[in-house]
Amino acid sequence: MQFKGQYHPVRSVAEDAGPSATALLPKPSVANAALDKDLDVSTPVLLLGGGGNSAAATRDFARHGIAVRLSAPATAWGVFSRYRTKSYIVPNGQDPQDYWRDLLLGPESGELFGHIIIALCDEAIEFLSKNHKALSRNHLVEDMNPRLRQLMLDKQATLEQGRKAGVAVPNFWNINTLKDLQQVRREAVFPVMVKPIHSHLFVQEFGRKLFIIENSLDEVEEKVRLSFERGLEVMVCEMVPGPDTLLSSYYTYIDRDRRNLFHYTKSIIRRFPVNRGGACYHQSEWLPETAASGQKFFASMPWRGMANIEFKRDLRDGQLKVIEVNPRFTDAHRLMIEAGMPLGMMVYRSLTKQPVPRIDSYDQNLRFWNPLRDFMAFLEMRRSGDLTFMGWLKSITTGRKVLAMFSLSDPAPTLIRLGQEIRRAIQKKG
Repeated sequence: MQFKGQYHPVRSVAEDAGPSATALLPKPSVANAALDKDLDVSTPVLLLGGGGNSAAATRDFARHGIAVRLSAPATAWGVFSRYRTKSYIVPNGQDPQDYWRDLLLGPESGELFGHIIIALCDEAIEFLSKNHKALSRNHLVEDMNPRLRQLMLDKQATLEQGRKAGVAVPNFWNINTLKDLQQVRREAVFPVMVKPIHSHLFVQEFGRKLFIIENSLDEVEEKVRLSFERGLEVMVCEMVPGPDTLLSSYYTYIDRDRRNLFHYTKSIIRRFPVNRGGACYHQSEWLPETAASGQKFFASMPWRGMANIEFKRDLRDGQLKVIEVNPRFTDAHRLMIEAGMPLGMMVYRSLTKQPVPRIDSYDQNLRFWNPLRDFMAFLEMRRSGDLTFMGWLKSITTGRKVLAMFSLSDPAPTLIRLGQEIRRAIQKKG
């Protein structure tokens, strides 16, 4: 069945050229060969939303012979990958959740019946959580607790859960009215953040993830007032001091029998913008304390499905403190795959009730690098006196690397996104 009117499917090279297109993809690593053994790839995948993770997930599923469809705004890298079967691009200005509701639950949704649906962004997680029962009738979705999944989109609820679990968290203050700032004035130690309860709504409004306030209580009030005027819920949260190298993350997938399919950790070398942006240089490495804290957090509730939690070590007391939970494939998805931890395929086998091989090790000398953004991070850190050119040069010549996004066999997502960024920069200057 073909969609009409508001739907905008985009055909791919893989769809037009057939199986030969996927032959250009790199073969799965030897470490992951067990995942291909007797693999039934008849169940197609639909990815919802995302950014760089959408291209990484598309390439990964396609190289195993799985048909991949995507639905996301045109800013998602994967919608232009040659290895997708079809893209359903969310029209500019339309709420993605409204579009997905028509696409998957509307009168002409039959084309996508039987697909595994995987959420790659907060909006998609919220959509799956709200419509989990209805979607489960005709699609394969994660065997998850929808209430908990949606609750962990709430940044304050995440920190409250950390306290219940006995995992360290930074100090934070619930702000419902401007009067609640009186407690902040009495207790806060700078720097602090005015942090959204729901990040995706805040980013849509301000184009950034949070506000950092170095030393002004008046500025805290100004940013809270501005957020309230935009209809956004926020909290004030202590900012754990120190460089981005103190950040680390834990990943797992908890199946319907409450088994962890794997354990994986990584660390951050740099982010851009520094101390508040997305990571541009990661390190794949096993961090036992990060893994133990992550397991303790998710074991404190009846969690199922994708699980990822980020921590930052507080040098004042030595504790790892919860930063946020992202229950989805992240932008480091390609790093995990290339390091020998094929998250996507383990999830695929689990959801299609196929045996999931145990993977107990992965490459701990692999780095995930976004050259352009990392160079911008270097410039910012050089201005602040935190990194010299020789220090940066040494860091980027250490360890094996996988590029964040670029692929010789699939250059379109990178080139199209670069064009979008150039046009955006020109429009800002104009």
